[in-house]
Amino acid sequence: MECAEYFRSQAGYRRCFEELLKKWTSYGRPAGMITLENASEEERRLLGGILGKTFYDSKIRFSFADFERGLQRTRFAPVDMKVLLESYFGKEISTNQEEKERKRQARDRFFEELYASFADNTGKDAAGKTTGEMAREISGKNVGEIGAETAAHRWIRQMMEDKTWGFWLLSREFAKNKKAARELGENTGRALRELFPVLPGRETEESAEAFQETILAVFAAKICGNPHYFDRGTPGGQLLTNGLCCIMGETLPENAHQWKELLLQAGIAPDYVSSMVHAYGIGLKIPEGRHPALEAFRARREACVITLENLRNAVGAWAPGKRMFVVENEMVFSFLTEQLRGRNADVGLLCTSGQLRTAAVKLLELFAEAGYRIWYSGDMDPEGIEIADRLWKRFKGGDFKGGVEIWRMSSEDYGMGISGEVLKESRLARLDKVEHPVLKETADRVQEKKRAAYQENILEALLRDLLSAEE
Repeated sequence: MECAEYFRSQAGYRRCFEELLKKWTSYGRPAGMITLENASEEERRLLGGILGKTFYDSKIRFSFADFERGLQRTRFAPVDMKVLLESYFGKEISTNQEEKERKRQARDRFFEELYASFADNTGKDAAGKTTGEMAREISGKNVGEIGAETAAHRWIRQMMEDKTWGFWLLSREFAKNKKAARELGENTGRALRELFPVLPGRETEESAEAFQETILAVFAAKICGNPHYFDRGTPGGQLLTNGLCCIMGETLPENAHQWKELLLQAGIAPDYVSSMVHAYGIGLKIPEGRHPALEAFRARREACVITLENLRNAVGAWAPGKRMFVVENEMVFSFLTEQLRGRNADVGLLCTSGQLRTAAVKLLELFAEAGYRIWYSGDMDPEGIEIADRLWKRFKGGDFKGGVEIWRMSSEDYGMGISGEVLKESRLARLDKVEHPVLKETADRVQEKKRAAYQENILEALLRDLLSAEE
């Protein structure tokens, strides 16, 4: 373009054209004011010729619109300003808004393709839709339940719909490196699909019994070959945490302890010692006989901690009588064990500390396999009732000789243990799926009263039950 060639040949126009380009990318038209500080004599002369002005000061200021009108009076008229700028700089130019929209469209395609990548090997999802059809449904936001959604599908869909659950983290990675972002998204999706072959809320007794915990480093190596890929603080670890919270309906952890609890709830142990259960008065059987350390704790009537590492070689468990008692709360456990020790009572008691970790589940399995009745007591708030109901379902039927009894969690116990804590509706909604008859009745009262009841308020009743069990 002759006009552009002319302006490129005159060095005095360079700074002016750089400022013109900035204004065009901002407005998409000749708009705004151009200011040149410390303008040289050549710049003042050349620009004065276009604008029909004489500049005496070193600071030049004029409007883009005046410059464009001046061009239309030159021999190069008519001049298309966008074409001139593109020819002058040798590249296509777009406005900031156009560039932003282009990046948004590219990002949306990335998420659509990531969703479609979790179709089966035929290129279709469980409903028979091709990857292209799935992508069009996602881009049209008309998704709902697309076929038999996997955990990976649900997570990606929720990211797109809610703009959360790791959406901005993955978007930032996409802006830096598209290939690395795709790998990050696929690795996280595979991890979720591995952890949740059945989406929460759709479990069967068979799928619940199939639950097995895995060590984080082993799990990461299995998914992508890097044992540290999902470590806390890494992009993979952050994205997996978001994915777990999305699928499990949890809030993002605020510290390392909450992060570990989230992993354990999902079936991932950060290591063999983080998964633990507190115990009093019980014994373990190993191939060589009774576990000597547990026997020493029993003899001294002291509580101890049993980790997943301690249970790796266990082949059985035993406790006095044929009942095994379990409480959720650490303070309750401490009070009860102190009272039992003072009375030389021979009773088996465990403390799960909220959500059951794999060490607790494995230990309870050993007792259930041996025919023990497991008496479980937890707080009578939505989370505590939900834990008790899941534990009952887990040991209901199957090959277990023993099973779970709900202990001190009836509606009457709720009345004795009720507190002043008002529960939010979002928490109360967790009670809708409770199935155990006693817990369901208690759940109805919790929903009616909208208050939590705690084990600390029924300590004496729990102790009486333990002491009578010894008799």
